Order: sequence, then C-alpha cells, then structure tokens
Amino acid sequence: MNSAYPFSAVVGMDDLKLALLLNAVSPRVGGVLVRGEKGTAKSTIVRALAAQLPAVDVVAACRFACDPAAPDASCPDGPHDPGGPSGRRPAALVELPVGASEDRLAGSLDVERALTEGVKAFEPGLLAAAHRGVLYVDEVNLLHDHLVDLLLDAAALGTCYVERESLSVRHAARFLLVGTMNPEEGELRPQLLDRFGLTVEVQATREPKERAEVVRRRLAFEADPDAFAARWADAEAGLAGDIRLARERLEAVRLPDERLEQIAAVCAGFEVDGLRADLVTANAALAHAAWRGRDEVTAEDVRAAARLSLPHRRRRDPFDAPGLDESLLDELLEGDSPGDGPDGTPPGGAPPDGAPPDGGDGPPPSGGSDERGDHSGAPPTDPPTGRNEAEPGSGSADGPGNADGGTVAAAAAAHAVPLLEVPGVGDGAAGRRSRARTTRGKVTGARRPAGRLRDPHLTATLLAAAPRQRARDRTGPGLVLRPDDLREAVREGREGNLVLFVVDASGSMAARRRMTTVKTAVLSLLLDAYQRRDKIGLITFRGRDADLVLPPTSSVEAGAARLRALPTGGRTPLAAGLVRAAEVLRAERLRDPARRPLLVVVTDGRATAGGDAERAAGLLTGTAGIVVDCEDGPVRLGLAGRLAGRLGARLVPLGDLDGIVRRHRDLDRAHDRRKAA
Repeated sequence: MNSAYPFSAVVGMDDLKLALLLNAVSPRVGGVLVRGEKGTAKSTIVRALAAQLPAVDVVAACRFACDPAAPDASCPDGPHDPGGPSGRRPAALVELPVGASEDRLAGSLDVERALTEGVKAFEPGLLAAAHRGVLYVDEVNLLHDHLVDLLLDAAALGTCYVERESLSVRHAARFLLVGTMNPEEGELRPQLLDRFGLTVEVQATREPKERAEVVRRRLAFEADPDAFAARWADAEAGLAGDIRLARERLEAVRLPDERLEQIAAVCAGFEVDGLRADLVTANAALAHAAWRGRDEVTAEDVRAAARLSLPHRRRRDPFDAPGLDESLLDELLEGDSPGDGPDGTPPGGAPPDGAPPDGGDGPPPSGGSDERGDHSGAPPTDPPTGRNEAEPGSGSADGPGNADGGTVAAAAAAHAVPLLEVPGVGDGAAGRRSRARTTRGKVTGARRPAGRLRDPHLTATLLAAAPRQRARDRTGPGLVLRPDDLREAVREGREGNLVLFVVDASGSMAARRRMTTVKTAVLSLLLDAYQRRDKIGLITFRGRDADLVLPPTSSVEAGAARLRALPTGGRTPLAAGLVRAAEVLRAERLRDPARRPLLVVVTDGRATAGGDAERAAGLLTGTAGIVVDCEDGPVRLGLAGRLAGRLGARLVPLGDLDGIVRRHRDLDRAHDRRKAA
C-alpha cells in the first residue's frame, strides 16, 4: 500500500485548506492558486485533496470519463447510450509537468496504429485524463507559454479542441485547476492568473510549537506511512463524508439578492476587471454556506469568499504582489457603498463632472506641468505604495541640491510600450519577445532531418511514404517506411531575450526635470520585459564612471527595486556606460550564448565626461537595440539620434512612451476621503 500524506494531518494552513475544500464542494468555484515560499507543503496538501474527492461514475471503456447519466455527445469514443454499461472510479489527479509537450497535454495521433494499421486514431492527452478530476500544475509560473495558451482555452471552454496532423477532435475537459508557485521565481501572466478562482498565500509558521508538530508528524509518516495513514483514517473518512454532504446540500443553498448586491459592491469597491470575480465570489460563498451547513448565504460566507477570490484580481501596481486590504473589505461589507464618499466620488474613479481630480480649484494635472515643472503630468510617486512624495531623507529630482547624488522616487504608473524585438530568428530560451526556432512552438513545416531524427512530423512522413508503397515489398498490412521517408517538424515560437538597460543618471537629466518621466518609462519597459519572460540587467552612468547596478537576472522585481532608489547627479560619462554595456554583453554571450541581447539606452545624448562616445558605440555594433531620446526643450541638438545611428539602433523619443495613467493617485485620494468620512 502506497499511502499519501493525509489531508487532515496537515498542521495549520487554514486558508489553503478552506480554498481546496470549497473547490471540492463546488467545482464551479474555478480552482486554486497556491503561492508561497519553498518548503511549505504546497504540493503535499494538494495531492492529499484528491483522496477526499467523491468517486465518479464513468461509461465503461470510455477513455474520456464520460458521465453515464449524460454522456458527452462529441466524445471521440462515443456515441454512448444513456444508461449503458458503466463503472465507478476515484476522481483523477493528473499532474502536468513543467516540461510537458503540447502533444502530451492535448493529445495527438496514435503513432502505433498509424504505422501498423494505416488508420488515423486519437491518443488522449492529460486534459482528457483530468476531465471530472483535478489538474495539478506544480511551478505553474514556469510553464511554457504555448502550454499556458492551451490550458487557458480548455479551462475557459470546458472543451479541448485538437486540430493537428489531419486530426480534428473535440472532447470535454472540465477539471479543477490547482497550481502551486514560488513568487521568487517570477509571477504569472495576468490571463492565467485570472483563470484561478481562488488564491492563497502560504508561509511557514513562526510559532515554535507548531513547527515542532509539523516535523514530528512528518517524521512519523516517513518512518511508517501506512501506520500513520491508519491513525488518521477516521478523520479522513469524516472529512470525505462532510464533503459529500456539502455537495448534496449545495443545490438547495439560496443566495439572497441582498448578498448578491453585497458581492457586487465588494467587487466594484476593489475595482476588479470584468465580472469573473463576481461569479467566482458568488459560487465560493454558496460553497462556503453549504460547507458550514447553512441553507442561505450570509455575510460571513461573502467575506470568506471575497478574501480568497479577490486578492489576485484587484488592480495593483506593477510588480506588486497580490493582496487584499481587509479593512476596506470590512467597510464595504458593512454597507459603505462604493459611491458614498463625501463628494460622491467612487473609490478609484473619476471625480464628478467639472471637478478637478484633486478636489481643488486648479486645472487638472493633464493640463500641463506642475509647480515643480515636471512635464510628465504626474508627480513623483513610488510604485508599490502610491505615495506622492519622495522617500524620507531623499532629495527631489527637480529640486535644488540634487545635482550631485540625490535619489528620485519613480513615477507611479506605466507607459504604453511599443513592441520591441530582436530582428531575425533565434534559438534562445522560451519567452514572448522575438521570433525563434523552438522545440515546443507551433509547427510551421517539415524537412528532412540533417542528422538524428528528434521531432518526427508524422503527417509529412506518412505522406512521403504513401506514394511509394506499391513499389515496395509488403508482407502484411500497414506502411513500409524507409529512412528517406522520415520528416522532422519545423517549429517556430518566441524567445526571451537579455534586455540590458543603460540609463543616463547624470545631473543634466535631473536638472531638466526629466528623471521622473524617465524612471516611469524604464519601469514600463521592465514590466514589458517581465511579461515577455526576459532576463534583464541595469547599468547607470553618472559622474565619471558607469555601474552595473543589477547583473543580468530573471528577477525583474529586483530591477524595479533598484530603479526606485536610483541616485542621480554629476557629469555624463556616456562612453563609460557604453563600454560597460559591451563588457556585460561579452560575458553573457559566454555564459548564455543562445540568448540574444536587446540594448536599451536611455539618454539625451550629451557626453560631458568619460571619453569618446562615438568610439565606444562601435563596440556595440551589431547588437539590436533602441535609444530612448530624453532631449527636450525648444532647442534640440539631436545627439541621441546620432548615437542611435552609430549603434544601428531604433530611436524612440521619450514622448512616444507618453500616456501616464493617473489611476493610482486617484485611488489614494479616494481612499483618503473614505478614511476622513
């Protein structure tokens, strides 16, 4: 007997247990994303859940787990007659490995039957195996993007569509999606994040007695798994019975209009996008009421559901981790309507028609520069906190005394970023920026293999062999294949690049009051790099030298943190910055030769120290890149344009990255008004 660690034996982690149990009661909740540090038993508790799910009735010999009471009309093994032969099996727990192929996930042509019988037959994938069960993705944030796309489509539609290799197959794929991730290794794409119904942050307890109990139970389990499981068998059986009763009770639970309006008010108050949050919160509240043995949803059920369904959906700043302001949640649940501010302003929304955004008598910020002369249209603001001042103890970029090393708070909101990519087709790591030949991308054609066949293109191989069958000796059914018939797939996808930022932090940038806008632009480019799975590095130059502030890393959050505390002032050693960039790229080519670089130089082009910038630019010839031109004013020298020409880079005026969103400042003001009220 191979015993799994019992669900009931897990110490603490009440929120995670509740989220998993709500999904066990009602699959309509939509799954769970478990975020947490390493070593917190995320995978253990998710695997333990499967043993608590009720068994399912399935059509006999159906590979797609059709329900005998209502078989899927499009089942590839069908059609099935209702009431036909059936069986019963435990709910499936299917694990999707990070390195799985597209064929393994969605299914593909049955190679054995195609080669031996000459027929096109479908071999189901993991999505079919997970139907009416649990699909578990460990390290979901590291999943390849093409698999994410397939997963999103199946999760949204409840159906898997396979169109490949002359196959056209559709089958049901309704499953409980559970993912675990360590945020230190990168965040999820927003599209995938929104597909998880609930999210839970977990961390190891700091209470010594609880930690000791965790170790004590784990050692006992490892010493004798069967005996440990037997000690918890009664608790497990009781938990399974409670889940079964809650499922039976669920259909009779009422959601009064008062509670539905409360759910809508909470979702509107947190300014979540779309209506999925409302639906998930309603379904989770119903499941919570059923789990607690109630026949009607109460405010307690709504609060419990909102705490789990909203943290990853609320609007937040770039690189800000999901979270929920529970004081605001309590205010909304107590009846403070989202439009009940003292001036009638909804939280985070625009002020009443004709009123200035800050409630004063002056013109709105978009009407020009502020009193400090910042032409970005927004005051310096720290992205994670939304404060409208610089950090305590730091100087303003636009004030006196910063010409020699003060710090500047980055602007709050991101610009719209144009598409930047490295020309040509590369062979780099999987990502979302530039075109690349990949092993897991979309098939764009077929070719004869140059050496060993690694990725056979079955359809092309069969088509190449078919016309030659009459001329070959055939002793039985099936195709006769020769080496010259073999074809391999040609795949193309997207790769991640090394985006190296070289930022001018000299006094000329600060003196002209541009550093706030520049830092906002670079933050936007950092966010773009995060979304496209790039590595990033950050070099700044000021005074007489250039510094590698952030060595190339996959942690884009670290780049954003370094950017916020970026010192400015001094002369402009442009040549030193370019030389330092050439040194970093040379080292990275040796360390990661397949990853192509993209150079982003942010400067006004003025060089007042550090040698010949023209000669230094020659060291970077052939490197794809852009130059963000920060020059402004009525008289422009065009120095950044000359630098772009010398580098062979694309010139992007800083104004083209304009369009700063002021939503974060409005949110802060509306929140302050609610507090004052």
